[in-house]
Amino acid sequence: MGSRDSAAEVARKVRNTDRKHFLEEHPQHRVEITRGFYMSTTEVTQAQYRSIMGTNLSRRKGGDNPVRQVSWDDAVEFCRKLSEKEGRTYLLPTEAEWEYACRAGTTTPFYTGETISTSQANYNGTHVYGSGTKGIYRKTTIAVGSFPPNAFGLYDMHGNVYEWCQDWHGENYYAVSPTSDPRGPSSGKYRVTRGGSWLWHPGNSRSAHRGGNTPSSRSGNVGFRILLDL
Repeated sequence: MGSRDSAAEVARKVRNTDRKHFLEEHPQHRVEITRGFYMSTTEVTQAQYRSIMGTNLSRRKGGDNPVRQVSWDDAVEFCRKLSEKEGRTYLLPTEAEWEYACRAGTTTPFYTGETISTSQANYNGTHVYGSGTKGIYRKTTIAVGSFPPNAFGLYDMHGNVYEWCQDWHGENYYAVSPTSDPRGPSSGKYRVTRGGSWLWHPGNSRSAHRGGNTPSSRSGNVGFRILLDL
């Protein structure tokens, strides 16, 4: 878990971004996840969200697009209502579960390899990562599952929308993280977001990249996917 490359190396590959933004991805460390789980193959769509919550908070509508303008609190409430409806336990993934699912056995910055292109994910294609080339900047979300999945069959783990995780965000948490089933600090100001989005450069879509936002915030580039607890 965490970045293979140093913060300085990541900043070099991103170009013109201060390395301090990537320090929290270190140290890279081994983590064991002791319980099995199922991860939703796509981000929760606007249609799925509306079917459970009775509303669609996204300003730009599109039933097959990921729901956005949803807070962490909204996402947790979605999981609660879905669990109640189906009699099973749905949750947001922990940060460790999310990264394990995103990597799908890979150790490179992306599950696509050392870099990524806008034919593989929806991010701001006016920027590149490493030896990548510039591509499309779509300036909004697109329908989930528009690109090939990773080796676990999961779509859009890179780009489209950032995804809420269960954990509180801790900048120095990796230095003290338990090796089994880490769940983040006991408190904090921000909840973890992962995966990057349509709005940001590809460096923010790497498997190891960590973001965060206040639990009540509703951003146009943040959504979520869910986990089914076994």
